[in-house]
Amino acid sequence: MTTLLEIAYKAVDDKHAQEIVVLNMEGISLIADQFVICHANSERQVQAIAREVADKASENNFEVKRVEGLETGRWVLVDLGDVVVHVFHKDERGYYNLEKLWGDAPLLKMADEQ
Repeated sequence: MTTLLEIAYKAVDDKHAQEIVVLNMEGISLIADQFVICHANSERQVQAIAREVADKASENNFEVKRVEGLETGRWVLVDLGDVVVHVFHKDERGYYNLEKLWGDAPLLKMADEQ
């Protein structure tokens, strides 16, 4: 059975998200067990990636709790409960630098990562 994290990761990867990072937030944050962080070069691509995540989660019977920021396409948060996906425009990613903010969270390596 495919996990929610695997579905979210594959969705961002299929839409050509860049620099995909998965943080293990277990024991660090009450918000989610994992964060998937990635970026794209345009607002339209950010929106397409976020929609793909929500669509694939729904298709696999996972609840999409909320999607925030889709209108602007600068930073879209897709809340899937245990997994939260952050899709940034490349200009915003460096500014918010979630990887540094959550620097104590271990990186997770996904099975199909290069």
